Amino acid sequence: MTTSSQQSAQPDRRRIALVGAGVIGRHHARVIGELADRLELVAVIDPATELAQQLVDTYGGKPFASLAEALNGAEVDLVAICTPTGNHGPAAIEALRAGKDVIIEKPAEITVERTDEIIAAQRATGRLVSVISQHRFDPSTEVAVAAIARGELGRLTSGIASIDWWRGQSYYDSGAWRGTWELDGGGALMNQGVHTIDLLVATLGRPVEVFAYTGTLAHERIEVEDVAVGVVRFENGALGVLHATTAAYPGMSARLQVHGDRGSLVIDNDLLTFIHRTPTDGGAAERAYGDPNADLNQVGEFPAAATPVQTAGADPGALGVAAHLRQYENVLAALDGTEELRVDLEVNRQAIAIITGVYESARTGRPVKLS
Repeated sequence: MTTSSQQSAQPDRRRIALVGAGVIGRHHARVIGELADRLELVAVIDPATELAQQLVDTYGGKPFASLAEALNGAEVDLVAICTPTGNHGPAAIEALRAGKDVIIEKPAEITVERTDEIIAAQRATGRLVSVISQHRFDPSTEVAVAAIARGELGRLTSGIASIDWWRGQSYYDSGAWRGTWELDGGGALMNQGVHTIDLLVATLGRPVEVFAYTGTLAHERIEVEDVAVGVVRFENGALGVLHATTAAYPGMSARLQVHGDRGSLVIDNDLLTFIHRTPTDGGAAERAYGDPNADLNQVGEFPAAATPVQTAGADPGALGVAAHLRQYENVLAALDGTEELRVDLEVNRQAIAIITGVYESARTGRPVKLS
């Protein structure tokens, strides 16, 4: 929800500080560059000031070694946080207490409790916080969520979130924080799988319980899992299956399936590849057995949803900016008071609850109820 102060007159361009000049920070800098008519990059913050300088040379602003220095040395309206996950909370809270609005790269934090600390700071300051969940802005997701909202899939019964990716040992060795509990917060599920888990929440609703197993089977020198499997029970009674791995050579797809008693849909690598809906003013044909023939696939009715936004599982540095761009545009519209913010901390908290519940269940061997 936007506050009255956020709806008041603002400069033509909001001044943004970017915290973190690594791979994902460079990606955000590209997004900011695409929005140069609405955003001005005034600061890039990274302890490795040579990395900050590289982005400044391309996109403008000034380099700083810390957020505190940037907040003292530049006029800032908005802070984008692109540090390792375990550092998100302190930076977000510092920015909020300084009166700034915040964008956080996924996930918000490495635990529900630390996410709640950011939520408390956001509520105390009345500022806006959005967590990057760019795939909620994909055309395929928007078609799926709208069909579910209209009741065209009927009663939701089950869903599957599967991330079949590969990350080589060189990926984990490329940064001391990768594959650690302290800064990565987890492995294949927390780092790579969070987006697909978020889409399972977007389609099936609030999760209430999880049971899972995890393993580290194909990598060395990491603390976290490279394989996770589990089941989730949702508030509406639907059941979900989770599968996330960075040990599926040579790397395949991120896939979401959602099923109901009047229809089903599949999103594979950001594409809506199958959807069958039953209009709410009609009736689903009685079938003793299923038949997924091509003539039942209504995906051709949604050509925009058949356009790939970006290639799942690819090097983040090579991804397109379209989906992030849509989310940034929503944040700016929310700040202007012309749209509701679509992804806030509470939304992202549900995906984090599932993931940390998986880790707790794998540790204890028991189902975990989610707060």
